[in-house]
Amino acid sequence: MAKIYLLIGALNGFIAVALGAFGAHGLKQRLSADLLAVYQTGVQYHFYHTFALLIAAALMLYWPQNNLLRWSALLFCVGIVIFSGSLYVLSLTGIRWLGAVTPLGGVAFLAGWIALAVAVWKAEIL
Repeated sequence: MAKIYLLIGALNGFIAVALGAFGAHGLKQRLSADLLAVYQTGVQYHFYHTFALLIAAALMLYWPQNNLLRWSALLFCVGIVIFSGSLYVLSLTGIRWLGAVTPLGGVAFLAGWIALAVAVWKAEIL
C-alpha cells in the first residue's frame, strides 16, 4: 500500500506543478484577480497535501500494519480531489455553488492530519 500512495504522491506533485505553471502563465490574462487567487489557493493546498501524502506513505514503510496511516493517506487524497479540485473547477467555470463543496475537502484534510498525528503517537518508535 505504501508504494501505491508514494506513486500517487509523486503524480500529484507533477500535477500540482503543471497546474501551478498553467495558472501562472496560461490563466493570468484570462481570469479575474479574484478567480486567479481561488485557483492559486487550490494549487497551494494541493502542494501542501501532496507532501503530507508522501510523508504518510513513507511512514507506512516503517509501520505497514498501521491502519491510521492508510486512512491518513486516503483522506489526503480525498481532500486534494474535493478541496483543490472544486477550487480549480470554480475558478475556471465560475460555478459558485462549488464553493459549498470545498469545505468537505477541508474536513478531509483535517481528518487526515489527525489520523497522521494519532498514528505517529501510537506507533512504537525504536
